[in-house]
Amino acid sequence: MSAFGSVFMPEMAITWFDGTAWSTPDLVSSDSIQLHPGAHVLHYSSTCFEGLKAFRHDDGTIKIFRIDRNMARFSQSAQLLALPEIDQAVTTKMVTDLVAHFADEVPAPPGSMYIRPTLFGTEPAIGKAAAPSTTACQYVLLSPVGDYFAGGDACLRLLVDDQGMRCAPHNGMIKSGGNYASALRPIMEAKAKYKADQVLFCPGGDVQETGAANFLLIDGDEIITKALDESFLHGVTRDSILTLARDMGMKVSERQLSVDELLERAAKPGCEAALSGTAAVLAPVGTLIYGDKEISVGNGKVGETTVKLRQTLNDIQWGKAEDRHGWLTSI
Repeated sequence: MSAFGSVFMPEMAITWFDGTAWSTPDLVSSDSIQLHPGAHVLHYSSTCFEGLKAFRHDDGTIKIFRIDRNMARFSQSAQLLALPEIDQAVTTKMVTDLVAHFADEVPAPPGSMYIRPTLFGTEPAIGKAAAPSTTACQYVLLSPVGDYFAGGDACLRLLVDDQGMRCAPHNGMIKSGGNYASALRPIMEAKAKYKADQVLFCPGGDVQETGAANFLLIDGDEIITKALDESFLHGVTRDSILTLARDMGMKVSERQLSVDELLERAAKPGCEAALSGTAAVLAPVGTLIYGDKEISVGNGKVGETTVKLRQTLNDIQWGKAEDRHGWLTSI
């Protein structure tokens, strides 16, 4: 089986900003892109992206999940990185037209079509370290993906890091490649030393997120997660899960969570923890590693509430349950 996100459709949608206006979107080969070696993005990381999915329903229709939220975040990321402004309606049409073009390739459940809109600065100017790119490129890639849990629903091991941070705090809510790159070294070190799957960044003892996903603590009928601010990514899946939890009558607490409280609660019987993101929806966490000690979350196994919330969201995405919140867009 190919690694998640490593297989692409042969064509992509693309548009270029010349400093004044965006070109008419075009369909081109997705195997390469031509850039000047001095392109702003290659030197100053002026780039952002999105990740969303299209799903095939039993009646053959194709639905895209929460594209409006992803486009809003994409636009916000562009603004915060001082990249040329995108037209959300145009970008949305690029996505829907491309998915429609490859509709026959959208996998049936439990697979889906992963969608990756990307924006970056193209101006060839290595003297602009403190100035934005006046030109840009925007494209949309498609990648058919299978069942994220095909290898088994194994619980993750997280290293709790109360010293480092995933990225610069004022850039946390931007979905930019640089934020992921800055988390790579501590993640690799955690894997080598502790066999950890991810690092849970908790600067100053404030529980935030891992290198690539939001963190949720589930204690009985309560979900606890950090309140939204600019220091971490405002996940669309996170928002969806919290909405469904409220629908189920659960208490949702978006507030500061300290490492001390996390470790105290996690050790209680019945407690659960999970990472939320587009790829896995909810991935169960079984072990927290802190100060060379391992703390099992609850019984260290997959929690019932985690499975229930994930299945509830999957059922909506695949058309097996009513879309009460209007999250699905038909192509």
